[in-house]
Amino acid sequence: MPQKIIDMRSDTVTLPTESMRRAMAEAEVGDDVHQEDPTINRLQDMSAEMFGKEAAVLVASGTQGNACAMLAHTHHGELAFCDANAHVSRYEGGGYAALAGVSLEKLNGIRGIIDGDMVEQAIMPYNEHLADPSLIWVENTSNQGGGTATSVEVMRGLREVADRHGLNIHVDGARIFNAATSLGVSVADLAQHADSVQFCLSKGLGAPVGSLVVGDSDLCTVVRKKRKMLGGGWRQAGVFAAAGIVALTEIAPRLHEDHENARRLAEGIADIPGLLINPEAVETNLVFFGYDTEVVDPARFADELADRGVLIGGASKATISRVCLHHQVTADDVETVLDAMREVVGVPVLV
Repeated sequence: MPQKIIDMRSDTVTLPTESMRRAMAEAEVGDDVHQEDPTINRLQDMSAEMFGKEAAVLVASGTQGNACAMLAHTHHGELAFCDANAHVSRYEGGGYAALAGVSLEKLNGIRGIIDGDMVEQAIMPYNEHLADPSLIWVENTSNQGGGTATSVEVMRGLREVADRHGLNIHVDGARIFNAATSLGVSVADLAQHADSVQFCLSKGLGAPVGSLVVGDSDLCTVVRKKRKMLGGGWRQAGVFAAAGIVALTEIAPRLHEDHENARRLAEGIADIPGLLINPEAVETNLVFFGYDTEVVDPARFADELADRGVLIGGASKATISRVCLHHQVTADDVETVLDAMREVVGVPVLV
């Protein structure tokens, strides 16, 4: 067995840091359903301030946060615009339909990014046969887009369209700190044109659990009620919030390291025969690559990497694999991974 497992299947696989564990053990707690947990209150206040919003609500997961936001912004029978490969439409169990009762208009964004012109062209004049549009849904960064970041300028264009047609904007910002890092702006800059943002503590930020929804006070009051309806009322959950505070203060400033490692990995993959990638397309911590299947069998490649202690996202039907960099994958680990990839495809490894 390999001495060390390098797990790059997702940035959700990280373990709590020692400082997170200490903070969790020492957290002051109370009943959050009564809004009496001081550590949760501190995390929510910190998050609202970071995003330039009035309030925030701690939820169990990004999927739950997105569901609460969808419920808060829409009514049954309405329509939301999103990218065709958005997480909300592919990976949240059909919650938009089962819970919120809305339809999705799936737009063909560019690498997961939709802009104001795309939404404008999709909006139809009022007709009793059509669902009424109410929401624009942005995923930043876009997972299926390859970790691409939606800029402040694009968000501004979406806001202009939303205001013209009376729509709200929600950002599924599961990795919005990665987007901000890549673009060289603050999360408040990226959130300024949105009515709400959901962001995850448990992805690149490395906390063991939790996400937050930020927005104005009235919206967050509704989100809190929807959270309760979905069985998401916290009790003494300050132990989780404590880890989230550490994630925001200690891990968020280091995300540029993950991006640097992702670029180095992509550049190395580009030099390996049988693996297909454009390193210039790697913007954040997600690296997608394909296969020349006449040279490399994708399933065998992933299996043999696992035998060497390297775990990657399995190849899809389109023979695409994803690797995800996070703070527990070091620059040295990246070189180890590249050596393992070379070995699997039969390229001599220089010592």
